[in-house]
Amino acid sequence: MASTISFFSSSIFLSSPTQNPKFISSSIKPNSLKSQTINPRLKISAKIATLPVLSFDGDKVGETSINLKSAPPETARAVVHRGIITDQQNKRRGTASTLTRAEVRGGGRKPYPQKKTGRARRGSQRTPLRPGGGVVFGPRPRDWSIKINRKEKRLAISTALSSATVNAVVVEDFGEKFEKPNTKEFIGAMKRWGLDPKEKCMFLMTEVSDNVRLSSRNIRTLKVLTPRTLNLFDILNSDKLVLTQPSVDYLNKMYEPEYDTDDEEDYFEEEDGEEAVEEDEVEASDVAE
Repeated sequence: MASTISFFSSSIFLSSPTQNPKFISSSIKPNSLKSQTINPRLKISAKIATLPVLSFDGDKVGETSINLKSAPPETARAVVHRGIITDQQNKRRGTASTLTRAEVRGGGRKPYPQKKTGRARRGSQRTPLRPGGGVVFGPRPRDWSIKINRKEKRLAISTALSSATVNAVVVEDFGEKFEKPNTKEFIGAMKRWGLDPKEKCMFLMTEVSDNVRLSSRNIRTLKVLTPRTLNLFDILNSDKLVLTQPSVDYLNKMYEPEYDTDDEEDYFEEEDGEEAVEEDEVEASDVAE
């Protein structure tokens, strides 16, 4: 079943900047000495959104801001469209294959004489006109992958996140609230946060505990992602976006207007290093026992 992506109706893709008064637009000029010669349609802007922070019980406990760079409204659709098409097409394996009449088995003998039968002439039983014959212009193995620049891909994700902040909710880290897997309790927490379990929701968390993962996996409309699994399709395909405070800090760090792409690699390397240290500690404790 095909999924519906309705990101064109979001405020980031509207031409009028007054559609959402919560956003403060600030243009980032790459070269201040030549600011008069820059085309205003090509400027990358930063969208600052202020969101309330909710507790596990649904009470407002504070506010936080998200500062993400986004493509200009005139090119936002093209950037996001190229990013999502690249992701979907790069997932294609390209292994579909068919046999032509030269490759299909059989058909070496002429089925009947050329003349004196009253039938149409035929030289092989494996002609594409007969069942079991070869396939004309069928699919062949091919590479469907498309190259996209890293900065362009990052701009597409940050632009989609900027548009999703209109329907975003920030909650406190609730990983320790679940002492055991309980889907009913998780649905109750979603309702306290103003979320409808029947709507598509995407949770972005820096760390997902086993109890949270087990409590949410039976909800078909729910996606729980981490910074490593964050992707453009799930952002666009969700109706609500739920963030935790650590994930907000991660987004502000990784998708801010002035960001070095090497920081992302360092972040994942530190994450892998911490996981390796934890595994070594567990192995050491097992050996000691």
